[in-house]
Amino acid sequence: MSKLVFSSSPHLKAPKTTKSIMLDVSIALLPATIVGIIFFGFNALLVMAISVVSAIVAELLYKMLVNKASFKQFWNEFDYTTLVTGLLIGMNMPPLVDWYIPIIASFFAIIIVKMIFGGTGKNIVNPAIAGRIFVFISFGIVAAGGFVDPIVTASASGQGTFMSPIVAGSTPLGDILKNGLSATGATNMDMFLGLVPGTIGETSAVALIVGGIYLVARGVIDWKWPVIYIGVTGLFTVVLNGFNFAWFLPSILSGGLMLGAIFMATDYTTTPNTQLGNVVYFVALGLITATLRHNNGTEVVSFAILLMNLVVPLIDKYIVPKPFGYKKPAKKEGK
Repeated sequence: MSKLVFSSSPHLKAPKTTKSIMLDVSIALLPATIVGIIFFGFNALLVMAISVVSAIVAELLYKMLVNKASFKQFWNEFDYTTLVTGLLIGMNMPPLVDWYIPIIASFFAIIIVKMIFGGTGKNIVNPAIAGRIFVFISFGIVAAGGFVDPIVTASASGQGTFMSPIVAGSTPLGDILKNGLSATGATNMDMFLGLVPGTIGETSAVALIVGGIYLVARGVIDWKWPVIYIGVTGLFTVVLNGFNFAWFLPSILSGGLMLGAIFMATDYTTTPNTQLGNVVYFVALGLITATLRHNNGTEVVSFAILLMNLVVPLIDKYIVPKPFGYKKPAKKEGK
């Protein structure tokens, strides 16, 4: 009996593993990562490298100090979830953020949100989002600035290099939400390509869409869910602005909606277990995102996803799949 290995259900043989899925997610993030480095320079590369290394070191230290694991055991069990978390944290940072902030975000995400709750698959909220929100609340990283103009556009006017980016005032989404559509000089095409200020990985919609298509083709995510989230956000933004459809494209192309909808809201661990539950979840995400953006005048995608992560257990409690062949019991006479 001592030679038997017991594990939790489901006991299903399949070619996909956590490691292979997370490797696919890492590959899917590459287009936006590369675009972020090209557009925002050495600072972007440094921030993402610090975030990834910090996340991996945080998990290594926890396993060695708390679980008494060796480095070899850590490496054998490494499933790329920490790599993805670190990369997402870096992509959610402004290029000129202070070097210690991504370190704090990564340590908080891995140790507090992931490892203390039991490790991979046991976290109740998305670690990258929790880490990002923790430092946002603690340090005000976005409100304090740190955004830069893309090198492609800054260099055209004789400013900005790979090693020395030019500081920008604010993002297109911030301008639009505070002062209306005419407040930004960025076009829809600029936002689609990523030729605008923003966090490192959120600006290029086309790069994020390419990554999303890869995940759909690999069977990692269902295309319906990010499309529902993005579509509901855009349409409800139109409704909140007097049914002005000029708001639709700017609302879905600017800010962190694409990054959040494709790569963070679709996290297996923090989404409902049923099709109907996912419909409720992603529709609610769109409604909350559009409403909070409209009322607060700032980006709220991370907060919306964190809030709905906490609601998932409630959704799963009340939306339960029917067993195969289930028939509702007939009512007894007289009752």
